[in-house]
Amino acid sequence: MQKPSVLSGIQPTGPLHIGNYLGALKNFVNLQNSEEYRTLFFIADLHSLTENFDSKNKPTQVLDIAASFLAAGLDPKLSTLFIQSQVPPHSELAWILSTITPMGELSRMTQYKDKADRMDNNVGLFTYPTLMAADIILYDATFVPTGDDQDQHLELTRTLVRKFNAKFGQTFVEPKNLHTELPRVMSLTNPEKKMSKSEPAGCVFIDDSQEVMTKKIMSAVTDSGSEVVSREDKPGISNLLRITSTLTEKPVAELEALFKGKNYGEFKKYVAQVTNDYFAPIRERKAKLMKTSEKVLKIFTDGSAQANKIAQKKMSDVKSKVGLV
Repeated sequence: MQKPSVLSGIQPTGPLHIGNYLGALKNFVNLQNSEEYRTLFFIADLHSLTENFDSKNKPTQVLDIAASFLAAGLDPKLSTLFIQSQVPPHSELAWILSTITPMGELSRMTQYKDKADRMDNNVGLFTYPTLMAADIILYDATFVPTGDDQDQHLELTRTLVRKFNAKFGQTFVEPKNLHTELPRVMSLTNPEKKMSKSEPAGCVFIDDSQEVMTKKIMSAVTDSGSEVVSREDKPGISNLLRITSTLTEKPVAELEALFKGKNYGEFKKYVAQVTNDYFAPIRERKAKLMKTSEKVLKIFTDGSAQANKIAQKKMSDVKSKVGLV
């Protein structure tokens, strides 16, 4: 009996921060190592084109994410690791899905409305969810590990699967959410907002040196009072507690007890030490991998060839059903 499939991807838009790692990459590794699933993880370079980018930097950004995947523990012997643009059926199926996707469904996407207000609006940004749907259903993914900010996109994917299957016959599997332990890491400078590369001061990047990591965490916005507790009126400390809990695998309540009667400064020093200790080995492995870029890219090129075999088989079925020769 074939294992259920899990698929997800990360855009190459710059170095990963701890929100990307805790919200996605850490979970990818755990899912792979559980041996309960057939795992496929990709670099979503086509999706990254919807944002302003420098074409000269794009190959370096793809390499950076590839090295981050491997340094974090993704293993080509256990998972299919590939680059989205090297598998043409992603774009091909996205076009077919766009012909059955109502414009109203796309225009109500919260992420589209948010990004359209902040960025250069483009058709790719608008149709992003149809490409995301194609990414998932090409591989009959049973589960998609996502943060809660992607729930709306996945629900549209499920809608398109039902619509396609009803119109052309059973073809695609309807995917389900697999929420991460820590679905959203907030900015260190503004804990009311999600951590984002667009605000580097509020980001701890996994490549940051020990000195930079420590400085950012010690400068993190805190709240009134001095109690180290997770509470709605303490978004700053609550964010640091959630991050530390995920890295140490200690419950938040245990951390609260550990720092009872201690001040924010003492707690932040602990958070900085935990964060540095956790990411130092990943940072070292990544630095070594970046020196062997050809080997790293070959791993993903080989994985793309494997993914293409799976995707082409599905596309043959799709074309036959929609009447394409």
